[in-house]
Amino acid sequence: MLMKVQMDTPASNEAIRQGTLQKLLEDAMSRLRPEAAYFGAEDGCRTAYLFVDLEDPSQLPRFSEPFFLQLGAKISYTPVMDAEDLRKGLGALSAGA
Repeated sequence: MLMKVQMDTPASNEAIRQGTLQKLLEDAMSRLRPEAAYFGAEDGCRTAYLFVDLEDPSQLPRFSEPFFLQLGAKISYTPVMDAEDLRKGLGALSAGA
């Protein structure tokens, strides 16, 4: 699952001034254990792209709430596949054809 976290600029500016943004991100990385994490800017906002293994929808609050509460973030989730998942999915198409 791609978890995109767009941080509110004033809230993330304040977190930088307070020295808490780095700790929040480090805590999130240890809690989420993303397969990959990238950071950049999108739509004028600091944005994190976290590739996480979402085993159960009940994990959504644990993943999302710290970003909502501390950074006023906008969060979206997009299903994604790795190469092995794609091979498996395409193989199922071939088998059913």
